[in-house]
Amino acid sequence: MIYEIRIYEAAEGRAEVMRRRFSDHVATRFFPRHGIDLLGAFTAPVEDGCLTYMTRFADEESRKKAWAAFAADPEWAALKAATETGGPLLKNQTVSVLSPAIAGLLLG
Repeated sequence: MIYEIRIYEAAEGRAEVMRRRFSDHVATRFFPRHGIDLLGAFTAPVEDGCLTYMTRFADEESRKKAWAAFAADPEWAALKAATETGGPLLKNQTVSVLSPAIAGLLLG
């Protein structure tokens, strides 16, 4: 099992639109469709324009396949274009892929 943490930093003034697109469409429709297991999505206690979320995959091959399928989804491409008519929603993203450090030691 591997885990992935992504931090999305919104373009200036676009944080709410970015988060809404994620919660209303990406997390609920596209992730399940493409085998992306969302473990949680988070914001900071003080507004920082970011969205942080964690996903889980069986292995690296599954992770790469899921993200490739998501990126190639024509419905996603249409939604992305429709929500970015005023410019990109993301200024920057950071991706960290992690494996458990101690086998069998997972919380929850």
